Amino acid sequence: QVQLVESGGGLVQAGGSLRLSCIFSGRTFVSYAMAWFRQAPGQEREFVSAISRLSDDIYYADSVKGRFTISRDNAKNTVDLQMNSLKPEDTAVYYCAADPRIGYYSKPNYVGPYDYWGQGTQVTVSS
Repeated sequence: QVQLVESGGGLVQAGGSLRLSCIFSGRTFVSYAMAWFRQAPGQEREFVSAISRLSDDIYYADSVKGRFTISRDNAKNTVDLQMNSLKPEDTAVYYCAADPRIGYYSKPNYVGPYDYWGQGTQVTVSS
């Protein structure tokens, strides 16, 4: 069974940076597309970024483009999200997601839906 554990959240001032990390276990990591989503209080979960199995396809939501960078290390089974120039509106619980079919015929869109989710890590950006 796939397990995803996020870390790296916290409280940061606007303009600051945080690096989120997600550790994958239970299956062969390189077989899975990976993504980050976030959910702010009272709002629906939204797509943040996704990365293909060999890091050759990367996607970002318009709201984070140019500020966030997703990366993965297939030797360490991790996917990271470097977040720079943080804004109060980035405040949310951030979730790591994985899916073995994303990017293929049955699930061509990297926005989702993803089958496996972590528990989330809180990111709070103060103004």
